[in-house]
Amino acid sequence: MRGDYQQLVDEISAALGAPATLEDRDFGLIAFGAHEGDDDEVMDPVRTRSILQRRSSAAVRAWFEAFGIARAKTALRIPPDPAAGVFKGRICLPVRHRGIVHGYVWLLDDGHLTDLELGSRGAPPDPRIAQAMETAARIGALLADEARAGSELGDLLRELLAAPPDGQPAAAAALRDALRDSLRFTPGAPLTLVAVVPWDTSDTDAAPLPSLPGLLAACALPAGGGPADGPAAGADEPEPAARPGSGRNGRAGSAVLPHSAAPVPALAALVRLRASGASAPAHTVAEHLLRSPRASAGPAEGRAPRGGARGGSAHPPPPRPGAAGIGLGTRELTDLPATWREALDAARAAHAEPRLGPITQWDAIGPYRMLTALPGTAPDPAIGPLLAPAHAELARTAEVFLDCAGQASRTAHALGIHRQTLYYRLGRVEKLTGLDLDDGEHRLLLHMALKAARL
Repeated sequence: MRGDYQQLVDEISAALGAPATLEDRDFGLIAFGAHEGDDDEVMDPVRTRSILQRRSSAAVRAWFEAFGIARAKTALRIPPDPAAGVFKGRICLPVRHRGIVHGYVWLLDDGHLTDLELGSRGAPPDPRIAQAMETAARIGALLADEARAGSELGDLLRELLAAPPDGQPAAAAALRDALRDSLRFTPGAPLTLVAVVPWDTSDTDAAPLPSLPGLLAACALPAGGGPADGPAAGADEPEPAARPGSGRNGRAGSAVLPHSAAPVPALAALVRLRASGASAPAHTVAEHLLRSPRASAGPAEGRAPRGGARGGSAHPPPPRPGAAGIGLGTRELTDLPATWREALDAARAAHAEPRLGPITQWDAIGPYRMLTALPGTAPDPAIGPLLAPAHAELARTAEVFLDCAGQASRTAHALGIHRQTLYYRLGRVEKLTGLDLDDGEHRLLLHMALKAARL
């Protein structure tokens, strides 16, 4: 499939005598034509970054979309803007199929395309533009076919991950057959799942996921999704507080989000590994997906701010970037629901704990393997007052103190405060919670509660 796109892009480059690139609707690079000559002026920073990073930035995307490329049905001319890093003018060919835009072909204009008639305002297009638009339509048909096939595989993956235990063998067999028919999978090959949290599902016409080495299928799920999680997001019945049972080989299944929180949309991406334990393909897929504008960077949706649902004033939490988690590898499709729990738990941990992110594996999240498996209940009553927004600094002080194994000098240094200030704050923590920080069990309760509150 990649070779087909490259051939079609080369056809457009040859027809118009200009270097061309093909990007999907999310500005992910699919193919690019050769840039002849040694003149660096032929390229500009935006084109160079697009090729080197295989994706344009959100700012670049917004700048180009302001010209109406997502609505265009004919070729558009984009003027240069050195201040935006766009040193060369461009012609944009929208790649559409049955009215839906699937991507864009970009042609750099060094001046020789300036007088080319694009077919706007009722004038017929130059025959070369007409030919290029016909080729773009062929690209659109290929992208639509790929999106349709990917959507079918994604539906089967979703059915497997959401199936009850007695339905998982049949769902796994259906997914195995579809993957084999698509020539994407050999039974017995090692697999894993990548979870991205949060994932924007609001655009139902969004571009298909990129074709990356090893990426087999993907689907969106609630971050608490699974057979024992109760109704899907938006259902009238509440979710149960915990997921019963355990994963394969005794690995515990993860917990749902706190009972007061709505499910956060997440993306599940099925990745083929080159060898068991070799997670590099999964990291590559995760890095690419986190650069997508659909990996929301806004405030964590579905989470109640500290004190918001537990008494205390509610303030929007600060924006946090998306995070990705990777489950342990498996060779059995029937193990994928357990792998999904691991990937999702790792993503939730990375989203809550910046030092773990933005990408982490389930076996690297340490105590969060236990914390994410806890029932999603409200915090212990003793800890509730400390979670109010007004006491955020006290909560942070207590958590750093416990992270530092109760060593005052290390804690004061980490927080950048005087030891007397630390002792004063810890005294206030004890008064608010009624806990004794010299008691090991009290410390354990406080430490777990503070970590769990950020999940």
